[in-house]
Amino acid sequence: MTDQPCPWCGSDPLYVAYHDTEWGRPVRDSRALFECLMLEGFQAGLSWFTILKRRETFRTAFAGFAPEIIADWGEAEVQHLLNNPGIIRHRGKIEATLAGARAYLRIEAETGFSNFLWALNGPRRDNRLTSAAEIPAQTPVSQAMSKALKSQGFKFCGPTITYAFMQATGMVNDHLVSCPQHHKSDSPPAV
Repeated sequence: MTDQPCPWCGSDPLYVAYHDTEWGRPVRDSRALFECLMLEGFQAGLSWFTILKRRETFRTAFAGFAPEIIADWGEAEVQHLLNNPGIIRHRGKIEATLAGARAYLRIEAETGFSNFLWALNGPRRDNRLTSAAEIPAQTPVSQAMSKALKSQGFKFCGPTITYAFMQATGMVNDHLVSCPQHHKSDSPPAV
């Protein structure tokens, strides 16, 4: 069977657009990678669609995920975010984002955040999957990435979260081979 989109995106236009223009496309921009990693952390225990619907509100609440801004935030900003009904109001995830911003700035200054992540990943992998049942929840690479990120001060970045991050940012191509996006996913995301 050919030309069947990945079944996880369903039929909601927002989710289909995300699948068709962003998910699985290689991201090399450090800031975009940081934002995605932070949002994947917020997604823990929830569906990605829940986060995707709130992504613009998250961007506004977290100053565009500008690490140089949010790295200096403290308890007053955490309290403000905990009162924002447009985001996931989880203290641990909010504080993890602020800690992640500080870790990002250190890594970006040393080697570049994109370079750091892609070195952990290695060359982009094309998994050539034929069914959703073949998609792993985590891999040895996502386990190593999780461990490396945690050692740098990141939180909410377990190996399942890092694998979802790797999929979203095109470090792996997990579009099913029957999906029209499988062969298009070599190009950068549209956003």
